[in-house]
Amino acid sequence: MVSYLWYIAMSSPLKKPVPSKDSPRRRLSRDERLRQLLDVSWQLIRAEGTDALTLGRLADVAGVTKPVVYDHFGTRNGLLAALYQDFDVRQTAVIDAAIAASKPTLKDKASVIAGGYVDCVLTQGREIPEVLAALSGSPELAAVKRQYQQAFIEKCQKILEPFAGPRSVSPASLWAMLGAAEALSQAAVAGDLSEAQARDELTETILAMVKRSRLVDSQ
Repeated sequence: MVSYLWYIAMSSPLKKPVPSKDSPRRRLSRDERLRQLLDVSWQLIRAEGTDALTLGRLADVAGVTKPVVYDHFGTRNGLLAALYQDFDVRQTAVIDAAIAASKPTLKDKASVIAGGYVDCVLTQGREIPEVLAALSGSPELAAVKRQYQQAFIEKCQKILEPFAGPRSVSPASLWAMLGAAEALSQAAVAGDLSEAQARDELTETILAMVKRSRLVDSQ
């Protein structure tokens, strides 16, 4: 999961960086600057909501000039897409590590997929649902979201394939699973469900989906 220090940074009050008076400011590499801008963007969303996230506001809070931010993201849509990618990369790493360490049973694999998805969304708090909502508002960004959704579905299909029937789990079932994962995770973020309830229900959804694929092949 995301490191404890990263989580503390995301939870801290939003403030502009203050350069040290005892030593000159070190110039960040391009990758380090990108990481800084993404972290500050998550903080901005946490503190003020997605509507407040503009390239100009990000530059002001991060303590950089506007051209620096524009060079990294180009447009606000580019920034939102980068945030979604940042979340997806962390989510993928969490699930990959957990799958590699899990037992080779369907129940364990289903539990890892469910737990990884729900835990990542909860760790990100209310920010990721707001980014997802913003992504859905633009055809360009909706295409980015779909790209990562498709990658997640293909990953799940590969993980579950050994436990399914000869024709594997159908694409329709996998899309339904993803819809359930998003709905349950957001319900947990809103407090309508506990983390355990969301995780357990998603696990049961995945198990039922795989078992149904076996029944279809046996008929």
